[in-house]
Parts: sequence; C-alpha cells; structure tokens
Amino acid sequence: MIKTIISSELPIDEQFRIQKNVLSNGNGTKRVCIVTGTHGDELEGQMVCYEIARIIQDNITLLDGTVEIYPALNPLGIDTIQRGIPNFDLDMNRIFPGIKHGTLAEQAAYQIVEDLKGADLVLDIHSSNLYLRETPQVRINVNDEETLVPMARNLGIDFIWVHDAATVLEATLAHSLNSTGTPCLVAEMGVGERINRDMCERLVTGVFNLMKEMGMWSGDVDTSQLKKFPFVCKGDSVEFLNAEASGIFLTEMRSGNMVQEGELIGQIVSPLEGKVLSNVVSPCHGFLFTVRAYPIVYEGSLMARIFKIYE
Repeated sequence: MIKTIISSELPIDEQFRIQKNVLSNGNGTKRVCIVTGTHGDELEGQMVCYEIARIIQDNITLLDGTVEIYPALNPLGIDTIQRGIPNFDLDMNRIFPGIKHGTLAEQAAYQIVEDLKGADLVLDIHSSNLYLRETPQVRINVNDEETLVPMARNLGIDFIWVHDAATVLEATLAHSLNSTGTPCLVAEMGVGERINRDMCERLVTGVFNLMKEMGMWSGDVDTSQLKKFPFVCKGDSVEFLNAEASGIFLTEMRSGNMVQEGELIGQIVSPLEGKVLSNVVSPCHGFLFTVRAYPIVYEGSLMARIFKIYE
C-alpha cells in the first residue's frame, strides 16, 4: 500500500511528495522501516528498496509483521542528482528532527521523524560520495553501541564502525531517532552516483537475515555471503591517509581488502612531468574499508581509511 507522508505544491505545476510502501502480513506487531534517498546523489539504496519490496510482495505469506519502505526522503535531490535539497541549499541530513511549522524542508524532516517513531528498527541507507569508495559498513554512535551493535551484526556486512559523538551528528535522522528510543542503523557502501549490485544484494540478504532473527521472516536466507564475525571498530583504531601532493591518484586496490604495514595502496603522479609525486603506503596492518575513487587529488585529500588490526 502506497502512502504519502507529506505533499506540497511547488511552482510550475510541480509537487514535493514523500511516499512510503507499507507491506504487512500476519499477526506480528514488529515494524521495520527501510529509508534512503536523503542525499540525492546516493543511489545504492534505490536498488535495495526495490529488491526488498519485490521479494516481500512475491512471498508475502512469509512475512509476519510490517515492513515500510521509504525510497526517496529527498525526492527533488534524486530527480536532479544533487546531494542536498535543490533551491534550499540544504543537506537534509543536517536538519532533523525538523520543525513542525518551519520551512518546507523543515516540515518534511519533522513529518519523517514523526512517521518513523516507534519502529522496532529503522535502517538508514547511504552511499559514499563521488570521491570515495566504501566497503559495506554500519556506522553507530558510541552512545548507542550497546543497543545497536547486536542488530548490526545480524546484517552480516563487512564492518561496524562505532564512532565518537560529534555535534553535527545531532542533526541527522539516525541521531534524532535513536534519541527518542527508536533504534536506527546507518548503512553506507559503494560510491556516489553509481549502483554496485553485489553490495546491494549482500545488504538485502542481511536485511532478511535480521528480520528472520527478529521473528518477522520465515523464508530461507542464504547466509553464505554474509560475514559471521564482521570487524567492529571502536575508538582511535582508524588510520586516515591524506595526500602528500596534488596530482592524479592511480591504484588497483579496492575497499574491503586486508593490507600489510608498508604495502603500496597507490601512487600520486604528475602527468606533466611523467613522474611519481608520492607513494600512498599503508602505515599499519589492517582492513582497508575506504579508498579514493575519484583520481584527481590535492594535498590533504582523503585517500584511504584503514581499521588497524593488532596482531
């Protein structure tokens, strides 16, 4: 059943509309919400929503409870392939929990939070930006670690990053929901403006595995591609590698690989001079969960993130 969360008229016969697909069956009272499209240039969540809706609709008798799918929290951004809300110059994930009688964007944020409140789980799906490629991961605020890490483990994706609280996070959807007692996991993967089918399919499988653990899904789940023991990163265990020179970054390395201390991740080169300006080398043994995707770099650009593993 398609329901409208908020609708408003726009100039030139256009309309701002946020909708959800409500899939319900059985007597179960548990409710899972899949949300994405907060940033219009992050597209992996579109495939995840499609696959979850398709599988449930084709096997509705296996569902005992309610799954709500919100594929476009920022529909104007998706339509125009812009990260923020066009014409408002706003990052939607920095205005939650919104204002009931505020601007259109603030009203939308308020209605979204009100609609999601009370769910047994909200999964907020993001992609990386155009510059970085991320391995599938769940990001959790340290304040919510005890509640959310066990849920994240059931998704079976590569990496769980428990990070320290930051002021900017207080305006995100996840923080707004978790602060009201509605558990919200943030999944991130891939690269901006693209869809990685393998990553999406793995997350879809993880969602059904999590729903099975919650007693909402009685269908078989092929867990062969899921991680039984994903890396859980806490505190200062992440190494940030920044460019030491400006140029073109060349690499064959992919996120999701193990790297050794001293291993070459890539090179920054000068096309004009025909020489290597800088070698990007791993400072430790660990799990490479972020690597630069966009080849043009400047001094200080983020090149990679590595989860340090102590042997």
